[in-house]
Parts: sequence; structure tokens; C-alpha cells
Amino acid sequence: QVQLVESGGSLVQPGGSLRLSCVAAGFSLDYSAIGWFRQAPGKEREGVSCISRLITYYTDSVKGRFTIPRDNAKNTVYLQMNSLKPEDTGVYYCAKGAFHYCSAAGFLGAFGSWGQGTQVTVSS
Repeated sequence: QVQLVESGGSLVQPGGSLRLSCVAAGFSLDYSAIGWFRQAPGKEREGVSCISRLITYYTDSVKGRFTIPRDNAKNTVYLQMNSLKPEDTGVYYCAKGAFHYCSAAGFLGAFGSWGQGTQVTVSS
């Protein structure tokens, strides 16, 4: 059974860092893309970052601040978030797509098997 479980969300001050984890079960990361998405209150869900094999993508608002490392041995994809800003606040989700759904230019297809989400709040 395909399953994704996020964790690591918290309340953090502006300028701080967090590392979110997305643990995958029921499939191999080698043949899938994993995307991180977020939804702020009153806003639509947006794609933040994705990884597929050696390809990574970051939306413009997080470039230079977020990275998306992957540990295949643990079947886990992380979202390392540095220099956090209040506008990074939201519920963060990870989801699975076909391996070609993540390109250097962005998300190329529909992602599914959504996790339950983890809350990130950036506030002083």
C-alpha cells in the first residue's frame, strides 16, 4: 500500500530553520518523483519543490533557502528550510508522482497519494 507520512512541522521564528520529513512506504523512490506542496490559510495549494532521481526543482520564492535531500536507504525525502519567512507559513504536504513529473522547469503532472500534512508557522 502506497503511503506518505510527513513530520517536522513546528512554530519557528523568522530567520529560523526547519527540516520536514516525508517517509514513503509501498514503493521505491528510485522510480518516483516526490513533491512538497504547501497551503496557506485562504490560499490555493502551491508546489514548493520536487525531486526525481537527480533532478530537483524549487519554486522561485524558496530558491536559495530550501533544499530537498533524499535518503533512499530510509525511503525518505526531506525539505530543509532555512531563512524562514512569515509567508512560508502553511500546511506542508508531500505527494508522489511518476518519475518524469518533476523537471528542472517544474511540476509536469498530477501528484497523488497525499500525506496528512504538517503545520509550519513562522512567527515572532
